[in-house]
Amino acid sequence: MELRDIEIFLTLAEELHFGRTAERLHITQARVSQAIAKQERHIGAALFERTSRHVALTGIGARLREDLAAGYERIRAGVAAATEAARGASGGLVLGTMGALAHDIADVTGLFRARHPACVLSFREMHGSDPFGPLRREEVDLAVLWLPVREPDLTVGPVLRSRPLVMMAGASHPLAGRESVEMEDLGDHLVTRPHDGAPIPAYHLEAMLPARTPSGRPVRRGGPPVTVWQECLAVVASGEVVTPIQAEAAHYYPWPDIVYLPIRDAPLGEWALVWRTAGATPLVRAFVSAAEDALAERPADLPPGAASRSRRDAGRRGGRTRSGRVRTVGVRTEPVPIDKPGVMDRSRTRR
Repeated sequence: MELRDIEIFLTLAEELHFGRTAERLHITQARVSQAIAKQERHIGAALFERTSRHVALTGIGARLREDLAAGYERIRAGVAAATEAARGASGGLVLGTMGALAHDIADVTGLFRARHPACVLSFREMHGSDPFGPLRREEVDLAVLWLPVREPDLTVGPVLRSRPLVMMAGASHPLAGRESVEMEDLGDHLVTRPHDGAPIPAYHLEAMLPARTPSGRPVRRGGPPVTVWQECLAVVASGEVVTPIQAEAAHYYPWPDIVYLPIRDAPLGEWALVWRTAGATPLVRAFVSAAEDALAERPADLPPGAASRSRRDAGRRGGRTRSGRVRTVGVRTEPVPIDKPGVMDRSRTRR
């Protein structure tokens, strides 16, 4: 039975009218009759009861419709998906990232570009104070966001990076003299705060800036409100506030007036791919596939900067440490070795 004949049979089974079936399929009524007669000869039984005023499925016809319908829809869906994928191999894809994440996931973006050279991959800076807006406004196709993300219209994909949070404090802040801190210390100091009315759900903010310490003490938020990352760096450098932050900040932003302290009971800071559920285009799916394959080669707890260095310095041994992490000394930077990926020693100014 040919695919076109199956389509004619299923359409007639739905319309129960030869004329409407022909019109819907843009063929002649005679072609409909010929296809049905051919199928009935092949099966050896009538599929429809026909009179001058009535068309109805026979028992065998009804059973055949039930058996064929699901398979036919799968075939159509498969052909449509292949066609869509072929058309989606070129075009543009916009990835929303924060801070230095575009550099930190160079293994993922590099693999995607290698697989889809006709696609123009571009980046758009996003801000933690409005994590979901660019997706919903369709300014980006995908975004790399910290977890959790529990939004009904958004899909959460693979976790690209997973490292313990660190504490960021100004060099003049009382915490700066410590070797490490605990989350309980947040109860004794002001932490950063977003602008009032910032469109960030409480549960999402809680993952980075908890409202209470592990013992239940309230965490006070203060200082000038921040909207973008550079504002956060500036207000922390002033010594007014501290903030738990994703570990890669210590690698990419070793400011002379900022120290990064290991948090002994640090929760994991996880960055994952997120996209609009209704906007899962072939290119979006292709990027997710590239991310999954890249993660199979290199784990999500890579030291900051390692993915980019591995692509840039493949086969070379340079003068940087295994982690690439730095300690700020005056205005110069020096490599500092580590024992555990993702856990950072302090980066502080020596005067």
